[in-house]
Amino acid sequence: MIRVMPRHGQRRRHPIAARPALASLGLAATLCVSLGACTPGTDLHEVPSYDPHSYVLGVDDQIRVITYDQDQLSTDFRVDAGGKVAVPTLGNLQAAGLTTAEFAAEMTQALEKQKLLRHPSVVVEIVAYRPVSILGEVARPGEYPYRPGMTLLTAIAASGGYTYRAFEGYAYVVRQEGDHTVTGRLSPGDFVKPGDAIQVYERHF
Repeated sequence: MIRVMPRHGQRRRHPIAARPALASLGLAATLCVSLGACTPGTDLHEVPSYDPHSYVLGVDDQIRVITYDQDQLSTDFRVDAGGKVAVPTLGNLQAAGLTTAEFAAEMTQALEKQKLLRHPSVVVEIVAYRPVSILGEVARPGEYPYRPGMTLLTAIAASGGYTYRAFEGYAYVVRQEGDHTVTGRLSPGDFVKPGDAIQVYERHF
């Protein structure tokens, strides 16, 4: 029987010698998962739920005003940085924080107050919403157009899907609520709000 002896100064590694290290790594991973220490964003709270039917206008929204039988008062507008819309003959009208129906009522009242029309009929609809920003572990990070009824999952799909490193349980979101900003956790089935900035985490294991 021929034995191959290790050369001088070379230590022979036995397969069993690697087992304690692998066992320790496996134990660490188990503890990490069971304790939640390796799950990103565990200290985040759920952001307030968003109802797409209760949407209020915000900065950079593009709206279309239709005033029946008044072509000069029927056009598209963009909500400016001050939350207002510059309407010909009416001046700057507050739009941010109002629903489309509320803004239509405000414009109707302004037309009547200035006696420009006796019985104006105004309808307001949204042409383009504020975009949604999707960053982190997605295939194509960037800004994407908001679509009514968009959820976190459909927003991720719009950005090309998760990367292989992505944590898919939830995402971090920065959201504008009225005159203040909130941050928190967004689950896959939660509705996305126009203007949301979403960060998809990298998983640790």
